[in-house]
Amino acid sequence: MEQSNQQTNPFSGLHKQKLYALVAAGVGVIACFLPWWSFGFGGYGGFGSYSVNGMHGLGVIAFLGFIGAGIVSFLGDKTKPFEGQFKMIAAGAFALAALITLIQFLRLSSGSSFGIWLSLIAGIAGAVIVYVLKPEKIK
Repeated sequence: MEQSNQQTNPFSGLHKQKLYALVAAGVGVIACFLPWWSFGFGGYGGFGSYSVNGMHGLGVIAFLGFIGAGIVSFLGDKTKPFEGQFKMIAAGAFALAALITLIQFLRLSSGSSFGIWLSLIAGIAGAVIVYVLKPEKIK
């Protein structure tokens, strides 16, 4: 008996809209672990700086939004674009993540770092990919 050494790829057959949404969700998850704020103390030549990632306070909700959007990408028929409730849930999860990131930015905009900007871009891009772009336009 001969066994196949091929492993099943969970991304094979995934519609491009879902794949792009999954990438945006992955970028958002990573952005939550990157610095959202950086603060220097001690002045020039002083003690250094301190940074805070997005996994504090409301940032955890943004993280969960990105996780939820990523999970929805695997639900339903993988070969078809987002439809019905899955489309609304994925777009809502991305919009929630973007909104929470924006609220966090507005609460403390001084000292913002690249992680908060990347999270905001990923949330907006994910919502646009899921809800605004037509699946026929994604080649």
